[in-house]
Amino acid sequence: MAERTEDAAAGAEPAAAASQEPVVVCDDVHVEYSVLATGKRVDKGSAAGFMQRRRSMKKVHALKGVSFIAHENESIGVIGTNGSGKSTLMRTITGLTPASSGAVYARSRPNLLGIGAALIPDLSGSQNIMLGGLAMGMSRREIEDKYDEIVEFTGLGEFIDMPMRTYSSGMSARLKFGIATARDHDILIVDEALSVGDKAFRKKSEARIRGIRERAGTVFLVSHSMRSIRDTCNRTIWIEKGELRADGETKDVVAEYEKFK
Repeated sequence: MAERTEDAAAGAEPAAAASQEPVVVCDDVHVEYSVLATGKRVDKGSAAGFMQRRRSMKKVHALKGVSFIAHENESIGVIGTNGSGKSTLMRTITGLTPASSGAVYARSRPNLLGIGAALIPDLSGSQNIMLGGLAMGMSRREIEDKYDEIVEFTGLGEFIDMPMRTYSSGMSARLKFGIATARDHDILIVDEALSVGDKAFRKKSEARIRGIRERAGTVFLVSHSMRSIRDTCNRTIWIEKGELRADGETKDVVAEYEKFK
């Protein structure tokens, strides 16, 4: 992924952000890939082959010319129906999915919330805090200084010393969120993390995202919860069938999206 050097995107941007420094630029981003499609077809000439499988390659155009500029201190909601390209866009911004054409420029490397690959189920939550912190580039001293805060934030209590494989999916997600947001990020991407946990935990999560944003970070929040988007984001982009359908103030974009649904 290229480091940002100059403005590149021609898409519209909210006027309030015009004076802020650009942090991420998506310039006419397209993502295409091929998948194996399997189906069944009717063979009229054979009763035995009445239902016969057919395999073929299918091309998926997941993103179709997406352009926008994200600025520092913004919390940007990313919404759209299932399969619209939201997660593909986020993975492209982080560099995990290459753009077929167009370009993504970033001031620094974006961090995708979800360090699950670095965590080990047979280790305790406590051990995974150390492991996850090291995976994010924190020193042992930094992790030790943040340890009590992480445990308190997750609300895991005595479970923190139990193997992570004994956790429910919600407990695991809370631990991952607590570790990943224990340090400030210049660019943080949160994909559906606020959909887990009870109401109290969601409020704490939203407050932490706002705190990261207020300390000059830029946050992308992908969610199907319009309540979380409204409570957390000052700007929202709507992706539908791989295209940028709307980009603007959250209340306006969410209202338009809810009419569409």
